[in-house]
Amino acid sequence: MKEPLLIADARLPDGTRVDVSIVNGRIDAIGPDLRVENDVVRENGNGALLLPGFVEGHTHLDKTMWGMRWYRNEVGPKLTDRIENERRFRAQSGHDAATASLALARAFLQAGTTRLRTHVDIDTDAGLKHLEGVLKTRDTLRDVLDMQTVAFPQSGMLKREGTVTLLDEALRAGADVLGALDPALIDGDPVASLNATFDLATRHQKPIDIHLHEPAEIGAFTLKLLLDRVEALGMQGRVVISHAFCLGALAPRERDPLLDRLALLNVALLTTAPASVSVPPLAACIEKGVTLFGGNDGIRDTWNPFGSPDMLERAMLIGMRYDLRRDDALAIAFDCVSHTAARGCGFADYGLHVGARADLVLVDAETVAHAVAARPVRKLVVANGRIVARDGVLVEGV
Repeated sequence: MKEPLLIADARLPDGTRVDVSIVNGRIDAIGPDLRVENDVVRENGNGALLLPGFVEGHTHLDKTMWGMRWYRNEVGPKLTDRIENERRFRAQSGHDAATASLALARAFLQAGTTRLRTHVDIDTDAGLKHLEGVLKTRDTLRDVLDMQTVAFPQSGMLKREGTVTLLDEALRAGADVLGALDPALIDGDPVASLNATFDLATRHQKPIDIHLHEPAEIGAFTLKLLLDRVEALGMQGRVVISHAFCLGALAPRERDPLLDRLALLNVALLTTAPASVSVPPLAACIEKGVTLFGGNDGIRDTWNPFGSPDMLERAMLIGMRYDLRRDDALAIAFDCVSHTAARGCGFADYGLHVGARADLVLVDAETVAHAVAARPVRKLVVANGRIVARDGVLVEGV
């Protein structure tokens, strides 16, 4: 049983001053001048902007070197170079997914993220070692961080014999989602690769989140095959396509029919809004009714020296990549790491309403757009009804 909590005098994004009553980890009431029992824990919001807890839609907690020594990146330019380099480094260095994932997960919490989807490498050399480490982190933080784990075959489904069997074991061991990677360019056989993916997901009744880096026409071909399987197997609303670079490289006459099918089949898209490659078109996705949400991808690892566990920063980068300048447009960027991300990942009971899980962030900002642009220190972070961070610092015991 959690202690009841009252956050007094906070300000909703529309400017309304409210109190928020939290009971048993849920928002019990929200409105001005709430009357509550005397034994409630009280926090004064002092008019700070009240936001829902942030959602990280795509990261790789198991790979990170957050808080560790700097990794000198001298890897080659190809995707396969990065895959092999990472596998070699992790084996030789003894990189521990449990320690690494816990450090980064706590940093996410400190910055206001209360829901998170992480992809975890399932590897024929390491077996389920990385997943076991991340599941320890999920268990350690289970009361405050709602974490989904994706069993991710970083080398593809078919390229390394035994991967499908390991993925089967990973789903039995507690992974929430089945991952996949570039069926044409990595596996070399998109039909067989997708068949294996959907067969495994169907047997375990698990959703799918597939990395699709394949460019232009190749990516479009794979995407059509994938959508055919979603429709045939009734997996509407249970598939996410991460990256989907191809959709940013196609002409509208080729792209728009794919967007129409994505919307019809309720297949969501994830973007990290990278500056260096094409990205799915945000405006066209909104117009067509396609769910497009945001995430960081890897943070400070052998692939990438960049990144931060701050979803307001990711919203800012989404705003910059899509040239979002107006306040209402920046609110869309924030939605990509809040409401839309929760919907895309299937996180339930999300938001600032009665009955929602009490995941709240208070910041000194005038508007949502101001929060995205300025990325102020988090004055207060509440996760599942529990105060986990104050003034940018985790509270003791988290």
